[in-house]
Amino acid sequence: MAYDPSVIEPKWQRYWDEHQTFVATEDRQKPKFYALDMFPYPSGKGLHVGHPAGYTASDVVSRYKRARGFNVLHPMGYDAFGLPAEQKAIDEGVAPQVSTAEAIVNFRRQLKRLGLSYDWTREISTADPAYYKWTQHIFSRLHARGLAYQADTFVNWCPALGTVLANDEVIDGKSERGGHPVVRQSMRQWMLKISDFADELLDGHATIDWPSATKVRQQEWIGKSEGARLRFGVEGGPSIEVFTTRPDTVFGATFLVVAPEHPIVDAITSADARDRVNAYRTATSSKSELDRQTAKEKTGVDTGGRAFNPATGALVPIWIADYVIYGYGTGAIMSVPGHDERDHAFATAMGLPIVEVISGGDVSKAAYTGEGKMVNSGAFDGTPSGEAKVAITRFLAEKGAGKAETTYRLRDWVFARQRYWGEPIPILKDPATHANVRALELAELPVVLPPVESYKPLGTGKSPLAAVESFVAVDDPVTGRRLERETDTMPGSAGSSWYFLRYCDPHNPNEIASREKTDYWMPVDLYVGGAEHTVGHLLYSRMWQRFLKREGMVRDAEPFQKLRHQGMILGFTYYDPDKRIVMESDVEDREGSFFQRSTGKPLTARVEKMSKRKGNVVNPDDVIQKYGTDAMRVYICFMGPLEADKPWQTNGLEGQIGWLKRAWRLYFEGDDDKPRLNDHKPTDAELKILHKTIKKVTEDIEGLAFNTAISAMHVAVRDLAAAGTRSRAVLAPLAQLIAPFAPHFAEEIWEKALGHTGGISYAPWPVHDEALAKDNVITMGVQVAGKTRGEIQIAPDADEATAVELARACAPVAKLLEGKSLARVVYKAGRILNLIIKD
Repeated sequence: MAYDPSVIEPKWQRYWDEHQTFVATEDRQKPKFYALDMFPYPSGKGLHVGHPAGYTASDVVSRYKRARGFNVLHPMGYDAFGLPAEQKAIDEGVAPQVSTAEAIVNFRRQLKRLGLSYDWTREISTADPAYYKWTQHIFSRLHARGLAYQADTFVNWCPALGTVLANDEVIDGKSERGGHPVVRQSMRQWMLKISDFADELLDGHATIDWPSATKVRQQEWIGKSEGARLRFGVEGGPSIEVFTTRPDTVFGATFLVVAPEHPIVDAITSADARDRVNAYRTATSSKSELDRQTAKEKTGVDTGGRAFNPATGALVPIWIADYVIYGYGTGAIMSVPGHDERDHAFATAMGLPIVEVISGGDVSKAAYTGEGKMVNSGAFDGTPSGEAKVAITRFLAEKGAGKAETTYRLRDWVFARQRYWGEPIPILKDPATHANVRALELAELPVVLPPVESYKPLGTGKSPLAAVESFVAVDDPVTGRRLERETDTMPGSAGSSWYFLRYCDPHNPNEIASREKTDYWMPVDLYVGGAEHTVGHLLYSRMWQRFLKREGMVRDAEPFQKLRHQGMILGFTYYDPDKRIVMESDVEDREGSFFQRSTGKPLTARVEKMSKRKGNVVNPDDVIQKYGTDAMRVYICFMGPLEADKPWQTNGLEGQIGWLKRAWRLYFEGDDDKPRLNDHKPTDAELKILHKTIKKVTEDIEGLAFNTAISAMHVAVRDLAAAGTRSRAVLAPLAQLIAPFAPHFAEEIWEKALGHTGGISYAPWPVHDEALAKDNVITMGVQVAGKTRGEIQIAPDADEATAVELARACAPVAKLLEGKSLARVVYKAGRILNLIIKD
């Protein structure tokens, strides 16, 4: 029979649904494995081919683990609250509940079409009141512990959208959604005290298997620093406190820099500087934090204020500059340009004095940041700078101007949005004072989003909920008073901070999830998702898990034991000579050169992030229609390492569909449905091909090296076809190796060619024979003085003497060794042979 994915794939997707093949049960006789994808936001645009990059990886591992005898939990759901659905409601009048439900239907259809082995009985949506009841309950418990509170804080405020935005929702000072101007301003906001977990979050890194870059990024974000808090008295005004990790350099502090939004600025600014300061503060308010921190050009204004250096008593100028941000530390820094690179750049740009206080470099040319002996530091001259840190801190403490301190860069989590489509915050307030009266108890939850006439924010810093009198006004049975509801809603990150727990027990009406079930399934054994969530979702989830552990609701301190990031799937964007984008449908590929069909103009192809505007988004439905799901899955795995960014080339699927067809012909004669297998004993050569492949594919799936696993199976199919293999004993295990990558293909082979019933998913994974998996002879390069000079054929476990003897018999090497003796041999069996000649 001909290989026809359009027939085979729907058949097996129906079979998995009807037989609930992937429904997870708590079978305590098996080891568990919890594989999880970062769940998607259900956009009306549907999936693009970037989504399956991570989903396919976790699915390959899930299918492999089932075959290895694990009880696998592999769920899927939807991170359903968010600004896009609300903006659609504002623009088109479609209720977010309606548009989100429609998007979920489409997402579910697309996900099932990808052949992903999800347990669909556990599907969740964060916008389902039965789910967000528990998100609200966690908030109430945080509030009860003083970890949810209100405070005035600087936020990214978008007047056009009428809401606060997270840092990652602001790009170049404009909202990611709509491109509206965003300003930094102080607002009263709900906050979560993530700072209370700073040390726990840092210590937890030692217990989890995460990419080192991700852990380092979180460590930098938390920013634990040991140093000193110093107080600089201000001439005619209040004092300014700074934190420094280098108290040994205080004698070299020649100016202070304060954040433009710092409340002290008004008090310290002189009359003649006020206009310049106000203009600079206004300009700064339109810049994002990221822009301020990464700007190459240093800008600032002298406030005219002067402070006393607590070590020298000298007056130093006080500047404002946008690279200092209020809310980080004290919002002010002492600037020591002789020994800090950023301060040196600023001082050079502004013509401020630079003083050397630690010997070791020419500070007139560049900041010296190393250790050395103290100079220009009064009684501390000659003291090693390391010792001076402690001594100078003690000296300033005795003067009442400083103390040792540990600080954190981490700021508390802004946990409020002034929009409709989010979880209502379960707080009742006094209508006269707007003071918080109480958080709602579990029996009073969920607080369900009511219908509204308009989804547009009120423009006064209040969400559309504030206009719904029947929602706002509450006759409180607990206090007996007429109270009002909080009308801010939670950020999108709320529901995603604990969803992994709900999958363990998704239909429990009485608990977030039972301890028995979370104790069994948690922590997540493999979590796959984007690195862009490093200091958002991944940090917030760790905090919520640790809070729930404090509450005795879960056992584990960390939610995700192993984390891996999938790389981005990039698209080709085509530009004409005038740099205008040309849609792919109007592009002609002439042997690697691109031309516009309609005009004949030559085009330039660039690999860029997929976006609808650039016309380079690839819809998986279109790919599946032409090539089938299995070919797409195999291609995604074959494109390159999981963590690497990779350009999508649809024509690359031709090679994978061709490989599947070649593999198909190992099992069937011609185009009919007659299996070609026999029960003959395999040859030694066939067994060696099989067992080498079993070993390689097994090791590569364990190591998430899917591209090399596919390569190994390409070779196996080629070699078995060349050998004319018909043996069931060889081809049955091969089908099992293919199954995690091309599951529909393997199921059909398992049933039609091999005669099995019940599906392939739980057939025990083949085990290799180490003796058969070894190469008898390998080719190894021979180096002489570190340069490869020849090759030898050698057993992979041969000893050093044998390797040297074979090298001496290799003509190019023998010529170099003629009449010379060896000083040393570097030999690692099967890997390296380096011969070092005596001088």
